[in-house]
This record gives sequence, C-alpha cells and structure tokens, in this order.
Amino acid sequence: MATDVSMVDIYIMGKKYEVPESLTIMNAIEYAGYQLVRGCGCRAGFCGACATVYRIAGDYELKVGLACQTKVEHDMYLAQIPFFPAQKSEYNIQQLKANAEQIAKFYPEIYRCIGCNACTKVCPQDLKVMQYIGYAQRGQIDKCADESFDCVMCGLCASRCPAQIVHYNVGILARRLYGRFIAPPAGHLAKRVDEILAGKYDEEMEALMKAPDAELRKRYNERDMEP
Repeated sequence: MATDVSMVDIYIMGKKYEVPESLTIMNAIEYAGYQLVRGCGCRAGFCGACATVYRIAGDYELKVGLACQTKVEHDMYLAQIPFFPAQKSEYNIQQLKANAEQIAKFYPEIYRCIGCNACTKVCPQDLKVMQYIGYAQRGQIDKCADESFDCVMCGLCASRCPAQIVHYNVGILARRLYGRFIAPPAGHLAKRVDEILAGKYDEEMEALMKAPDAELRKRYNERDMEP
C-alpha cells in the first residue's frame, strides 16, 4: 500500500518545483528534472564539489551548505556554486620553508582575521577553521596541517569571511609544507617506489590491464585491507 509523501515547494533558478521533503538538495534538483553534470562529485560529503547557496522565503539570512548533505525546506530558493572564485597563489613547494613568513607571503590576508568565527560555523566538516588560521599566523605548520586535514575545499568558509581569507588554500599550503619539510620520510614508500622503477610489478600490472571487468571487481572486493 502506497504511503503519502509530504511535498515542499523549492525554487531552482527562480522556477518553482514541488519535491518530496525527504530529499537532499542534490536529489531534489534531479527530481525536478535537471541533470547534474557539474557540482555533483562524490555525492557523499567528501569532495566539496556541491556547494550551494539558499534562502528561505521570509528569512533575510543567506545560508550555505553542501547540496548532497542539506535537506530541502519549504520555500527554499537555491543557487549552486560548484566553484568558488577565490585567490589561489602559485608556488614551487621545493623552494619554500615551513614557517609563518612563507604562508604570509602567499596569503597575507590571514592577518586580517577579526575572530568572527564565521568560517568555523559554516564548515560542513565541523572543522575548527579559525583555529587553523591562527596556527598558520603563528607558523605552527604541523598544527595547521592537522586541524585542516579533513578539509574538502568546498569554499564555503571563504564565502562567509569578511576579511576575504581563503582558508582552504591556506590549509592545503600548510599540509604541503608539513609533508615536504616536517613529516618524517616514509621508508616503506621509498622502497616501494624503487621496486616500481625497477620493474618488479610490470608483469602483474600488465595482467591487471588485460583482466575482464568481472575479475577486477572480484579482486577489488576480496583485497586485503591494511589495519
């Protein structure tokens, strides 16, 4: 026996649609007949590609979220921002040093932070964004890298920052500096790279490339997982 489904009105690019209230924004857009070819990504809250801006009718506040996580609400007006046009500095990581001066050189706006914490409040990953910007200001590269590790670079933090800080780009610079200059070398990784260059796995890779799809799926599902 079919059950009643509660419906809500949403607006996509100004056009009204009626959709089930149980849907996420992403699913609601597709329910309305749109085909998402950009801004859909992993669909599970990991890639940050589906940033969305919305406002509820009668509410002055402009809200943001990830479309794959945020549920629709009645009279929700939607706009997608799969790419946030923020400043991204270019650098050669091999020529840098792991200190505050290097981060300040490429992202001096971090010192304009007014401590409003809007970046942390909007983060869909519940990261302490303002905290890792503080670490970057003080040159605590290891702490900045650790605190920003789960960032999906959706850009929502930057969209709410009155100081125009691009938090996610600061975080990735810190993680790169940490990986290049601070983290201890991974001996097992260097050994594996040498083995690959020596051709140890050439025959096995050739066999995988020629294997049928069913065999690849079977081997993937039965693979040994590291603890």
